[in-house]
Amino acid sequence: MGRKDAEQRRASLWSQLYTENGREDIMEAESTGIGICGWILTLLSLVLVLVTVPFSLFVCFKVVQEYERAVIFRLGRLLPGGSRGPGIFFILPCIENYSKVDLRTSVIDIPPQEVLTKDSVTVSVDAVVYYRVSNATVSVANVENAHHSTRLLAQTTLRNILGTKNLHEILSDRESISNSMQSVLDDATTAWGIKVERVEIKDARLPVQLQRAMAAEAEAAREARAKVIAAEGEQKASKALREASLVMAESSSALQLRYLQVTHDNGNFNGPGWNS
Repeated sequence: MGRKDAEQRRASLWSQLYTENGREDIMEAESTGIGICGWILTLLSLVLVLVTVPFSLFVCFKVVQEYERAVIFRLGRLLPGGSRGPGIFFILPCIENYSKVDLRTSVIDIPPQEVLTKDSVTVSVDAVVYYRVSNATVSVANVENAHHSTRLLAQTTLRNILGTKNLHEILSDRESISNSMQSVLDDATTAWGIKVERVEIKDARLPVQLQRAMAAEAEAAREARAKVIAAEGEQKASKALREASLVMAESSSALQLRYLQVTHDNGNFNGPGWNS
């Protein structure tokens, strides 16, 4: 009796497990399918198409271009198989609608953003972002407006990245900033079906007072370099004169010849035997 009871208990447990799994499968099928009402509406729509032929053909057949894709919804659910196109596709009236998605590369012109740099300097920077839709279905189903969301994200990303840079890095290392911004945007927009292809920093505008201060600093640096160069020239000239004086001190004839050359150059030498 004990062995028989154990077998019955084991059988009841397995049947309960199968029943729970079956319920889960049924619930999953119901959640992914359109249900009985959906099939009834689909049949009615097909009947309507057949009754109204050929007028219904003008409504049911749609065309998308080579650079477009159509994302179709039937009773609010995405159709399996992904987006349709390019070319002709068929939709059922009353129960299906579709959204066109352009796959061509688009451009976002980010307006000038006032940014406080890491070294507490206010600078106005604008940029350009090139992107395209890589997955039409995801761009429609996962985000309300993929283009507007990408535009806002590009503006905030530009401000966040420039806030971690010094002024000289923004002015001299634009390529690195563009690459960092592209990487951040591409990672964030992948879930929206967007591929960021390129980011370029257009211009960095400094305040007028800061421009004047930088110009004065550059002019002072140039004047300082000019004075240093002049001082180095004087130093080299003094060393050359010192060496020449040592040579002349060793030879009286060399000193006399130098004296004669100087007086000749001044036009005051009139001694015998000298032809000017």
